[in-house]
Amino acid sequence: MIRPEFFIETLKAHDIDFFAGVPDSLLKNVCAYITDNIDSRHNIIAANEGAAVGLAAGYHLATGKVGVVYMQNSGEGNIINPIASLTDKEVYNIPVLLLIGWRGRPGVHDEPQHVKQGKVTTGLLNVMGINYEVLSKEEDKAEKQILKAIDAVKNHHEVFALVIEKDTFDKYTLSSNSQSASVGHPLSREEAIQTVAAAMGERDAVVSTTGMISRELFEYRAAKGQGHERDFLTVGSMGHASQIALGIALEKPDRRIWCFDGDGATIMHMGSMAIVADKAPKNYVHVVFNNGAHDSVGGQPTVGLNIDLTGVARAVGYKAAYSVDNMEDLTRQLATINSMKPTAEGPILLEVKVHKGNRPDLGRPTTTPIQNKEALMKFLKQD
Repeated sequence: MIRPEFFIETLKAHDIDFFAGVPDSLLKNVCAYITDNIDSRHNIIAANEGAAVGLAAGYHLATGKVGVVYMQNSGEGNIINPIASLTDKEVYNIPVLLLIGWRGRPGVHDEPQHVKQGKVTTGLLNVMGINYEVLSKEEDKAEKQILKAIDAVKNHHEVFALVIEKDTFDKYTLSSNSQSASVGHPLSREEAIQTVAAAMGERDAVVSTTGMISRELFEYRAAKGQGHERDFLTVGSMGHASQIALGIALEKPDRRIWCFDGDGATIMHMGSMAIVADKAPKNYVHVVFNNGAHDSVGGQPTVGLNIDLTGVARAVGYKAAYSVDNMEDLTRQLATINSMKPTAEGPILLEVKVHKGNRPDLGRPTTTPIQNKEALMKFLKQD
């Protein structure tokens, strides 16, 4: 495997020391090294991958230097627009070095949401005209590939990608204080999810966001001997759970629809909150479990705990917005919400501040995405 220090210091030796992106589990060790060794002005965890390309472009315009954009391969969809219409040689010709974690690589077992993306990862790069290398796990070979990438971005002003397989980078443990941003919050995400789920009505439905939130909701139902038909587990498509929930809420106005969101996912497409508010579904409850971290992919920080989410919700037009950080307040706010009829007043935002981390034995859904979809649709058809 490659030492994160070797990789980053090789780039820095060639005056490449600006990083922006969205963390990925395959990149968590190198991202942790960046966090501990690059100042925050030159390492920006962006709202989404397309925004990271914009940051790298702005950095190049100001300095003439090359920025690195890191992401999971699911983020390729978010970069197509700025790569094709901003950085491309036929537009502004701005060089960017892409670092892409290859989830779902063909022949390697992975979760269902990564399979299709894994199949098209290099194909999308080819379509966009981006040269790439699958980074070797041997440092001597990797060094030649890194130097090839550096030559492409610095001397030929290209966008170039280094595609990263599982277990490419050696272990590196984050030591920065940024990992303790949510230490002061007593609630765990899992117990908060359990509390909210237990407070739901029998006809209520949930759309839960990708990552740990869906996994913890699934395990709660299993532990209680309940079915999973009320829950749409959005195992992929980060940042879009709120719009899936909105689509359901508008068509099922007599049912309360809950969106279980995370701070990273909410921030990724925060404009969606304005659309929820504009459509004003009275039966919509948007619960954001906020631990200030991309917890599912290594615990890299978000700005979630530095912003006023309830203020944002009110500003865009949510009818009510609450923030809690302990069990007593959470229970009281849930009672307030449940005292309203599903057609009374909404949308409502409930921010629940929780600490980072999850059980090491946390499982994954045992049903397939299609089974999950079909069970929910059958549930929603019932009177």
